[in-house]
Amino acid sequence: MSIWFGEPSIEWANSRGEHALIRALGIEMTELGDDVLRGRMPVDHRTRQPGGVLHGGASVAFAETLASWGSSFTVDPALNYCVGMEINANHIRPVAEGWVYGEARPIARGRTTQVWEIRITDAAGKLVCISRCTLAVLSTPSQY
Repeated sequence: MSIWFGEPSIEWANSRGEHALIRALGIEMTELGDDVLRGRMPVDHRTRQPGGVLHGGASVAFAETLASWGSSFTVDPALNYCVGMEINANHIRPVAEGWVYGEARPIARGRTTQVWEIRITDAAGKLVCISRCTLAVLSTPSQY
């Protein structure tokens, strides 16, 4: 059974990042499963640290992007929206080039908060980073 509210569009969500950090880092969402949002991010000049490997901050931005969109896709946008409150990440192994792939799944979806786990892997499926993000579920401001 799907956790998504209505029929969310990852194409629409990707287009919303046109003038944002998401586009600057090359992050894109690629697939919605019944309880997972998947995406990818390049490891290139935009996302590497001076030492030549994936920057931990880029991994965190990727993780929070997936968790934020994932949580937002589970609520009625006429009533609620979700924003990050806290995020942590453990960087497991370096990646110097190619792509990293993320999978975000909810751990808890409450009325006022959600907690998501994000696993980032390399092209071989090896764990690069594991992250947990807590999001606030806020009321959508009234339209006057």
